[in-house]
Amino acid sequence: MKSIDTQKLEKLYYSIGEVAEMFNVSRSLLRYWENEFSFLTPRKNRKGDRLFTKENIQQIQIIYTLVKERGFTLDGAKQELKKEKGTLTEQVDLIARLQAIHTHLKEIDDKLST
Repeated sequence: MKSIDTQKLEKLYYSIGEVAEMFNVSRSLLRYWENEFSFLTPRKNRKGDRLFTKENIQQIQIIYTLVKERGFTLDGAKQELKKEKGTLTEQVDLIARLQAIHTHLKEIDDKLST
């Protein structure tokens, strides 16, 4: 599962290239999702460059999970989001926290093993 720990994101804004790299998707896919999902609204600077916040990245993570990992069509993902918005957000947050805990525990185990 592709999970981004948004708690560890330090910058206020991330470029479309940075976000595309986080999810290993193309920039054009992110722009497409922006057009398809009305709630995904990154800020734009004067040049028109997209600036993604932590909240935007969480939104992309939910879309990514539904479409890329669970195999929903875009219409199916939209319906699922309408039906389960709060639950999906909580699940994504929980998974990110659990993965961060797992990473931390693994680091501790590695230190104890040496």
